[in-house]
Amino acid sequence: MTGCALVAFGLLTALAAPAADTDGCLTERIDERVRVSQTLDGDTLALQDGRRLRLIGINAPELGHDGAPHEPGALAARDVLRRLVFLNRNQLGLRLGREREDRYGRLLAHAFLDDGRNLTALMLEQGQGFALTVPPNTWQATCYHATAARARSAGKGLWRRPDFRPRPAADLPISTEGFRFICGRVTHVSDGQYNRWINLQGNVALRIARTDLKAFGGLDWKALPGREIEASGWIYQRRGQLRLQIRHPLMLTVLGPPPGRNEHAPD
Repeated sequence: MTGCALVAFGLLTALAAPAADTDGCLTERIDERVRVSQTLDGDTLALQDGRRLRLIGINAPELGHDGAPHEPGALAARDVLRRLVFLNRNQLGLRLGREREDRYGRLLAHAFLDDGRNLTALMLEQGQGFALTVPPNTWQATCYHATAARARSAGKGLWRRPDFRPRPAADLPISTEGFRFICGRVTHVSDGQYNRWINLQGNVALRIARTDLKAFGGLDWKALPGREIEASGWIYQRRGQLRLQIRHPLMLTVLGPPPGRNEHAPD
């Protein structure tokens, strides 16, 4: 497989894709107000009270550490976030996530400027990061993905870079790691004790934990084989295979019907 379909066929939500127009991903409440001491990267801020804030709903390219190179676009994303925060006098209003800390102990929250604008939405609108949905923090997820989709369609920011075009699963070397957009044709769907697996051409499998399956209730699993899909998330290697965990249907897109099939033809 050398390429992927260019036009998305539809997001695998509960039979509903993100709306074309959004409200700016606004909030009706602010849980606390904080001051920022430093912008660490395109999705993480250090607060004056010593906490680190990881913005919900976005993943930006990683800055290099311990001699590792920066990912493409990482410096630009950090600088855009830094400017947005600086122009707001380094102050933010926070709406805390349902899950309030990640495994690294960082505070998880949506951040807002004094005029009510959503910081995650502003970054996604400029193409400085990728929409990310990790349950249970799904508030405004549809809005975030719709905002990112518009930036992608317009070729803004990171979307201008070939590095972030979806890579065919069959072309990925076994050394691939980190946050990636991938695409590929489904060969089969299988079940394990704790996970459901969507296997793609090439040595790649998408993992959906049984505890997350309820959110995928609108998906016809039997119709997946033969279809091309796109997925985003963190790739890791296990038992000689590349794997990517999908936690929410918005992180998965069906790209089109199987080859030679007319999607609208009667059965």
